[in-house]
Amino acid sequence: MTGPVSAIRNLGPASDAAFARAGIATADELRALGADDAYARLLESGANPHFIAYYALVMGLQGRPWNDCRGAEKTALRARFDALCKRATAAPATVLERELDRLGVRALPTR
Repeated sequence: MTGPVSAIRNLGPASDAAFARAGIATADELRALGADDAYARLLESGANPHFIAYYALVMGLQGRPWNDCRGAEKTALRARFDALCKRATAAPATVLERELDRLGVRALPTR
């Protein structure tokens, strides 16, 4: 049986709402996606990037407290986070445009 996203260590009600906006409703769904794919979905849904939130998610999925991330591990996570953010900002389409594309609808350019 699964619970809300906030059933994962370090995540609370705000995480439930943010992940729901990204289409992730349960802790099992989040676990199945993994930290990087789930965080990428958050960014795609319009969430602002926040490094501490990212590594709190990574630590929580490992069952560790959010502040357990230090040294070389934190440096490596920062590199992953920066890469996720770079990919998210490199995407030319907005959330609305991606959704319109998914539905097969294209907005006409304005003149």
